[in-house]
Amino acid sequence: MLADSQSDTLNESYANISRSSAHEMAPPPHKNEGELATSRSCGSGFITSGFGFLIPLLVLIVVAFDAPIGYMLSLAFWDNTKGFTFQSYESLLEAPIYLRVLANTLGISVIVTFANVAIGYPLAHWMRSLSGRAKIIVIALVVLPFWVSVLVRTYAWIVILGNDGLVNRTLQWLGLTHTPVQFLYNAIGVTIGMTAVLLPLLVLPLYAAMVRIDDRLLRAAASLGAPPRMIFWKIYFPLTMPTLAACALLVFMFCLGFYITPAILGGGRVSMIANVLDMLINQFPNWAQASAISTILLVVMLLIFAAYRRVDQKVSAK
Repeated sequence: MLADSQSDTLNESYANISRSSAHEMAPPPHKNEGELATSRSCGSGFITSGFGFLIPLLVLIVVAFDAPIGYMLSLAFWDNTKGFTFQSYESLLEAPIYLRVLANTLGISVIVTFANVAIGYPLAHWMRSLSGRAKIIVIALVVLPFWVSVLVRTYAWIVILGNDGLVNRTLQWLGLTHTPVQFLYNAIGVTIGMTAVLLPLLVLPLYAAMVRIDDRLLRAAASLGAPPRMIFWKIYFPLTMPTLAACALLVFMFCLGFYITPAILGGGRVSMIANVLDMLINQFPNWAQASAISTILLVVMLLIFAAYRRVDQKVSAK
């Protein structure tokens, strides 16, 4: 009996030890399983939402585009001997020639933008009215300049506008003038050249917007007795106005930084801000001054873009 009692006790102790060992050897319960599931769900959601795939592109944009511009703009506020300084901007105020060049650049840019709008809008409207092979030919003639270098197109205008060029010969043949008209190496030549080079930038997007206008809307207005002039100003033009404003802003931005055409057709007599920047960087290595001018140009562009956005929001709200 005693032996049986001891045996039972030993068996019970062994069973307790086995349960205890099994409890200790068992893998710990996943008390954080909920947290792991939540983190996995967040990770998969982060990826499936697409934002995770955008991070490399954002890094590429910052490194390739924003970082060089930021470094360039920072040069205007830093001097190796003085540290943080506004001396570059003070030098700009002491030399008003830079402000005159900036004003000249803005003036020519406004004229070129208006010239592009005055020529490009009727041209795009005419392209929309064409059909068949005529439309294809005209679109090809507008797109073709994009395939030719800006440098070649600019030099072509020297052949056309020169003293012995096509325009002066035509004017003399018509008897409108007896001496060649000076079209080159002044603001007139620069304006004509920039208008011709930048015209496709306005025409093609504007034509695409005009094509999307539903003709049934215009025919419905005509069936209700609206004259063509009212249909144009009340329906057609307002529908094309947002694209026209965006294209005009795009042309204006390009004008502010245009370099090749003013340098060639201006002959060094028409100072644009891009030519001044080239002189400051390549002839007088004054990066701080060039950075200060670029910063002012950037601020001007941001103000113009903010004004455009404000006007666009007001028009869209109506």
